[in-house]
Amino acid sequence: MGLKKRLYIIDTNVLMHDPTAIFRFEEHDVFLPMMVLEELDAAKKGLSEVARNVRQVSRFVGEMMQRQHATRLDEGLELQEPDGLDLSAGTGRLYFQTTMPDTHSSLLRDGSFADNEILSTALSLQDAYPDKSIVLVSKDINLRIKAAILGVQAEDYYNDRALDDLSLLYRGLRQHGEDFWDDHPQIESWSENGRTHYRFGRGRENNWYPNQCVAIGNGIEALVKSVGDDSVMLRLVDDYYDGRKNVWGINARNREQNFALNLLMDPEIDFVTLMGTAGTGKTLLALATGLAQTMDEKRYSEIVVTRATVSIGEDIGYLPGTEEEKMTPWMGALTDNLEVLTQPQEGGEWGRAATNDLLASRVKVRAMNFMRGRTFLNRFVIIDEAQNITPKQMKALLTRAGPGTKMVCIGNVEQIDTPYLTETTSGLTFAVDRFKDWDHAGHITLKRGERSRLAHYASDAL
Repeated sequence: MGLKKRLYIIDTNVLMHDPTAIFRFEEHDVFLPMMVLEELDAAKKGLSEVARNVRQVSRFVGEMMQRQHATRLDEGLELQEPDGLDLSAGTGRLYFQTTMPDTHSSLLRDGSFADNEILSTALSLQDAYPDKSIVLVSKDINLRIKAAILGVQAEDYYNDRALDDLSLLYRGLRQHGEDFWDDHPQIESWSENGRTHYRFGRGRENNWYPNQCVAIGNGIEALVKSVGDDSVMLRLVDDYYDGRKNVWGINARNREQNFALNLLMDPEIDFVTLMGTAGTGKTLLALATGLAQTMDEKRYSEIVVTRATVSIGEDIGYLPGTEEEKMTPWMGALTDNLEVLTQPQEGGEWGRAATNDLLASRVKVRAMNFMRGRTFLNRFVIIDEAQNITPKQMKALLTRAGPGTKMVCIGNVEQIDTPYLTETTSGLTFAVDRFKDWDHAGHITLKRGERSRLAHYASDAL
């Protein structure tokens, strides 16, 4: 006996999150309740990411109607991908609600609630199409719980996940014991530009990536500089532990921070992602390396700092002042770290004021809301709290990079504030996973908190 063909009822929040969702269900059919269309219509106005996604859904449906010369939608529409999109859509159809459902349960007495109307629609479809498997797809856990109570099969939307489990996410670090050298007897070593390089056969070893951090034994730290079919080349990293070599007065306090400083200071790496819990030094390291390469080495013309203002994408115009002043409530981390980095050795308060005025001309705070259409030339761009950014917003930000620009994304996926984003669907998770194979990207997950012994214990104990 064959499996039943599925009819997926799509909740509004799924389309708000991913406007291409209607094309993601392969050969199965998709159903849009009237209440979903009403909610989409109500959310279409504005400049937020949600409003743009809603308008895109309407355009997709409108294009399909135009192509298929559909005037009545009783029989639905063939799900045809728009030009320029390759989503591997199957042979399913898109159906719309043409009759209003009856309230099927005393638990759904008040039909004014949108969730209750969607559930009533699902129950009606179960009665009308016993030969089909009716599945409600929603990112709202409470709606899925109510559906389970009423016997309606409900699922989360999975097609927006970068990977199935966060434990599978690329960490950026390989660790080997002292037996590494015995396992690779044919190691070739040489010195180039004052740095030691190693090349060895990779054999059957997999999971080697460009700019991957490698720790061998108790003392050797290196970056993977090239990965071939048969060999891997390593380059020893710079030592930022010693006080004689620092970045804007900052030294590495642990192995992961030393790797991070090397990734951030490497001009051949255009994109760096730093993940870690609170107090691991993500913002401080990014800002210190940005100042060193902007003020001292003149590699970049200025530092641009932006972050998600949750509720993300909403208008911040109600706050007084300029764009930078409006962003001030969200930039406490930047201010705190600048205070650490602007301790003048001489000049007292006058020296501090002069330093702050100089940095103010080179460190620019920009709102994420107004990034569309911009191009950053020779900038050091720091995207803070990147875990609160959707994959689509991450793409919009990274495509702003012009020649000579370096992008740094920092965040902690355990502290996501954006509705319907999870650890596996965050734009930061997508960026780490999608860029691990690129020759000009690097990633490291910071582990140890260095803020204080109180903060370190609180992070573990609470």
